[in-house]
Amino acid sequence: MDAQVELFQALGDPTRLRLVNLLTQTGEICVCELVDALELPQYNVSRHLQILLKAGWLEDRKVGKWVYYRVARDLKPYHRSLLRAIDQLREEREDFRRDEQRASRRLKLRRGGLCCVGLVPSSEIGHAAQRPDAAG
Repeated sequence: MDAQVELFQALGDPTRLRLVNLLTQTGEICVCELVDALELPQYNVSRHLQILLKAGWLEDRKVGKWVYYRVARDLKPYHRSLLRAIDQLREEREDFRRDEQRASRRLKLRRGGLCCVGLVPSSEIGHAAQRPDAAG
């Protein structure tokens, strides 16, 4: 498949747009943090991450049992233009705002800048972030 077509097709899904938005806003983030932020099953998030990775949008790295994703550093100018367009959607997309709020709460659970808690039920994210033992 043509690389540019694959690039655009990778963005042609609401879940992948949400993922790209979160990765643009948060920097590097673990799969389980994305699962909690998007409130989607891990297999679903991982499948979409693999599509974005294959299309060249993302980079990944493994740290212990966690896999972290970030927007690829070597994007071409037209990639960056598309990321700016996605950023401009933030004002119009309520799902982006909700994802970002959940991600912000979830990222507060990190220790030493790294994910350490695995999957956390979304109902517990706000409470866990306030626990003294979760502050790290």
